[in-house]
Amino acid sequence: MARGGKQLNTCDGGNGSDGPSGSQGSNQMSNYLDHDIAQLTKIRSEPHELFIRTVPGKLRLPVSTVKLLAGREGWTRLNSRAYVSQFSADGSLFIAGCQGSQIRIYNVDSGWKVQKDILAKSLMWTITDTSLSPDQRYLVYASMSPVVHIVNIGSAATKSVANITEIHDGLDFSRDDDNDDFSIFSVKFSTDGRELVAGSSDCSIYVYDLEANKLTHRIQAHMSDVNTVCFGDETGHLIYSGSDDTLCKVWDRRCFTSKEQAAGVLMGHIEGITFLDSRGDGRYFISNGKDQTTKLWDIRKMTSKPACRPRCRDDEWDYRWMEYPDEAKNLKHPHDQSLTTYRGHSVLQTLIRCYFSPEYSTGQKYIYTGSSDSSVYIYDLVSGAQVARLNHHEAPVRDCSWHPFYPMIISSSFDGIIAKWEFPGDGEAPRPLKRRKGRRRILS
Repeated sequence: MARGGKQLNTCDGGNGSDGPSGSQGSNQMSNYLDHDIAQLTKIRSEPHELFIRTVPGKLRLPVSTVKLLAGREGWTRLNSRAYVSQFSADGSLFIAGCQGSQIRIYNVDSGWKVQKDILAKSLMWTITDTSLSPDQRYLVYASMSPVVHIVNIGSAATKSVANITEIHDGLDFSRDDDNDDFSIFSVKFSTDGRELVAGSSDCSIYVYDLEANKLTHRIQAHMSDVNTVCFGDETGHLIYSGSDDTLCKVWDRRCFTSKEQAAGVLMGHIEGITFLDSRGDGRYFISNGKDQTTKLWDIRKMTSKPACRPRCRDDEWDYRWMEYPDEAKNLKHPHDQSLTTYRGHSVLQTLIRCYFSPEYSTGQKYIYTGSSDSSVYIYDLVSGAQVARLNHHEAPVRDCSWHPFYPMIISSSFDGIIAKWEFPGDGEAPRPLKRRKGRRRILS
């Protein structure tokens, strides 16, 4: 999670393209548009009927999904830096977690009523990640510790203070032969809800069996912190991992018991990876990197092992409190396997997250990401162009979440504010965002 920067080895070979990042050449763009993801996105990108509105005196016209997000509709404030903000898969719940031990679960369908107000147990520094079980009955939360905790969010009590008003069961990921001094940075429920998969600061991926209540696998997956893990598709067989060693890896869970080797490796980032998100098709995913880029990947391009590893620069750059060096901004990996690279946002101070836009409302036509410059950036998946920048916060935006069905994005920031962006719904075009002090709508 917190490591100094790296610089490329001057090794020969490789012709990895940086992809269309807004201002790339026309030939490069043409080559990329021939790729099948462009065709798949085009097929799936017709506006859903939910996003057709009637303009007075005119025919029903499709409205750009991005334009629907131009107005900030409301906000709430947590008691400290906001680290996590995520909608449930069906959009009925919203989870917000912060550094100060607080996690709130809002019932979106009931007017954003607080369904669960959780005070976390044994928090070390901050809540690093949360995950909601597939049946939406349980929430797990992780911190800078090998122990994660699980909460029954379906219980009657609204206030859930760890081991005072409710039991928060501790799940210990440490092993007897370990020094136990590691942190869980990323945790996910398996698709059947029976296991947890986690990435940690000891370079490993862990699997915890919830039914047996024990740790079943530890895979020494990377050469540095594993900051992020995610599932490749709804089968749950494929797992993607990203690390401070700059590599993305693909794992097949069906091989965990027989071997502990990655199915493949993807190179392209020249700094550590902060977050991964899958397109859900077992083929494409995106990653945010401390090299200030987001990259799009196709796992069919993966190799069995890295061709050459980046080495650390002489100057000890640290993304947590230093600006990205000017001389590094134009560096490219000589064996870049990514399909395209998106630039404009900044990945500093914290593990900034990125995502594909929803399939239902946008056909996954966009990718979007938080940024340390206090904004949310939205890029066109195919062209790489920046299509929107949402400005309101006054500190880094670590996480953001696009509602799976409604034209709504929630952003969470180190300023403690959870901001909601959506089309006003009054038949008028969204108004430009203006900063105002005092009169603001509160979500709860």
